[in-house]
Amino acid sequence: MSPWFTTLVVLSAAIPTADLPTMPDIVVLLADDLGQLDVTPYGGRGMRTPHIQQLADRGLTFERAYVASPSCAPSRAALLTGLMPARNGAEANHSKPRAELKKWPAYFQELGYEVVAFGKVAHYKHTVDYGFDHFEHDTFHDHAAIPAAVEYLNHRPRENAKPLCLMVGSNWPHVPWPETPLPDAELLALPPKSVSTPLTHTWRGRYAAAVRSCDDDLGTILDAVRRHLRPNPLILFSSDHGAQWPFGKWNCYESGVAVPLIISWPGVIAPNQRTAAMVSWVDFLPTLLEAAGGRPPGELDGRSFLPVLRGESATHRDRIFATHSGDGDKNVYPIRSVRHGDWKYIRNLHPEFRFTTHIDLAKPVDGNAYWQNWVRVAKEDPVAAAIVEQYHRRPAEELYDLSRDPEEQHNLAADPQHAERLAELRAELDAWLAAQGDKLTVFNEPRR
Repeated sequence: MSPWFTTLVVLSAAIPTADLPTMPDIVVLLADDLGQLDVTPYGGRGMRTPHIQQLADRGLTFERAYVASPSCAPSRAALLTGLMPARNGAEANHSKPRAELKKWPAYFQELGYEVVAFGKVAHYKHTVDYGFDHFEHDTFHDHAAIPAAVEYLNHRPRENAKPLCLMVGSNWPHVPWPETPLPDAELLALPPKSVSTPLTHTWRGRYAAAVRSCDDDLGTILDAVRRHLRPNPLILFSSDHGAQWPFGKWNCYESGVAVPLIISWPGVIAPNQRTAAMVSWVDFLPTLLEAAGGRPPGELDGRSFLPVLRGESATHRDRIFATHSGDGDKNVYPIRSVRHGDWKYIRNLHPEFRFTTHIDLAKPVDGNAYWQNWVRVAKEDPVAAAIVEQYHRRPAEELYDLSRDPEEQHNLAADPQHAERLAELRAELDAWLAAQGDKLTVFNEPRR
């Protein structure tokens, strides 16, 4: 652990919560396409993320954190509005929330905060619509955002300054990944439903190199925060959805919607804590708003989990909903899901459509090279053939017992023993979709 983390932990342990600033500086750090299990606090699958681990060592790691949608623009719009995609209007990727909605900066500006964004916080070039006091570098893979954020903090006056809400988005580990994979890439554990070939491991090593770059970005910002912000800031780190890997991003499987979430707040959150409290990205806005002394509006889909941060509660939600609609012409495959306790129900709205993504249809830089290798192997290998077929073709309904099958390998939807559970979750999802006003729209022309 670096010395500054140790110092902060030791100092903060002696600070009563009542003596902390009522409006703490807030730092929100966002990764782009980072799988939950690909960082050290969640196991890492052979990848090392020391700066993320250091943040976990001094804060609270959430084991059940979820995004509203496994696609960039809908996920970020949900974060910045506190509303699920059907209610904020950003359902398909690259779409924006409705202009008239109140958004993240306005809530904190009303409390007296300065609200700034660097990098990919909203979706590309959407940042201007959100009303930040200042923003920079929100274009594709613009890595100048990280040094720009540091420079901003270097020159920001500390005397008589407003409390700060700083949001920084790394472009890592979004593709294109570094051309040079991490050493010993063949030792990295592959996600389930992967075809193990030398080329697959090479590409997994390239993804690992991108994850390392993300971790480096986090370390750079945390160091600047230590040097320039007031003591005891509230720091939140998460990712907009899972990795761009088959069955990850663009899917409502756990590998698509479950994300890392680590929150540090010295003096409030004790070091090295973990929680099984289930939370959603739409909960971030009301939680941080309440932590800043505000009162979250009741019309949001999100609900504050501040009692979890304060150690007053070990639970938050008992169910999580997620939606996916599509990503241009490569991913026209609407999906809805609900997790209730340890049970997960997925509804593929149009199983007659062919599931496709940038991985199998776009350029080699998006993963097409290793995917085509899988297709070739599948011609001779029945296991590989089953993986390729499952990627493209899905049943109308899927049911998983995550307590026994966390990697969602065994679909129980057709099992008569679980017919009652299936009916219950089906009804839950139906009721939620009706309450959301979800029109189940198909965006763009599907592939069949």
